[in-house]
Amino acid sequence: MILASFPSPPQGVWEIGPVPIRAYALCIIAGIAVAIWWGERRWKARGGEAGAVTDMAVFAVPFGLVGGRLYHVATDWPKYFGPGGEPLDALKIWQGGLGIWGAVALGGVGAWIFCRRRGIPLPAMADAVAPGIVVAQAIGRLGNYFNQELYGGPTSLAWGLEIYRRVDPDSGMLAPVSGVAQGPPVEIVHPTFLYELLWNLGVALLVVWADRRFRLGHGRAFALYVAAYTVGRFWIELMRTDPATMVFGLRINVITSVVVFLGAMIYLLLARRGREDRALLGEQPAGGDSSGRQASTAT
Repeated sequence: MILASFPSPPQGVWEIGPVPIRAYALCIIAGIAVAIWWGERRWKARGGEAGAVTDMAVFAVPFGLVGGRLYHVATDWPKYFGPGGEPLDALKIWQGGLGIWGAVALGGVGAWIFCRRRGIPLPAMADAVAPGIVVAQAIGRLGNYFNQELYGGPTSLAWGLEIYRRVDPDSGMLAPVSGVAQGPPVEIVHPTFLYELLWNLGVALLVVWADRRFRLGHGRAFALYVAAYTVGRFWIELMRTDPATMVFGLRINVITSVVVFLGAMIYLLLARRGREDRALLGEQPAGGDSSGRQASTAT
């Protein structure tokens, strides 16, 4: 039997007593766990102190979640503050809606605070966690699959995604995120969540390969991740059909992809070659002895 399409999950939320279990949240948590685990391994392999990535996550993850939500709300503000919008829904992060640009930007602020307090070079830490971050993004896209969101236009390709009408079983009202699928598919569309998931896994492999082949350091592995990710996000974003803020006739995330790509490429071209001295990646006391650092560099 030849695959003609594949179904969306019948629901993305399950009730265990009074507690809702949301697939989107589970995917985000799983992605964060993978990013921390892989980041720890890479950080130790580069000469860093064990546990530093986990400690950094205490700062970076909350900052990243807030930043991701702020970006989403800012770029999709009519959904919450336009006619018929519900401002309080802007706080309902569990319903989906995290912008990776805001998550990385504000998460980077949290990482910078941690690295500054511990005397760790932020670019080196960014290089260590880069592949894990993009794999976390891939895992997070599974949450969009369960939420039945962020898909493209109609398609007759064999890997088309079946979209169903979801209804709240108690009220009978339409509930696209929390409801249960009813009846046959209402349309078959491009699974852009899957395209981005696969692209992100490819980006992770590219960064790992380039990092080993060219001994990337000083933030260049992270910049490569950003540049490669934005290339995929550019063409995938053009395929999406969900409502979005438009700038110059284009979806705002298309514009953001171009701007961020150019910034990442400039950094790649101008950043220092080679890797940081391993002696500089261990824990340093806040405001540590700069002369000790210079001696370590010289050895």
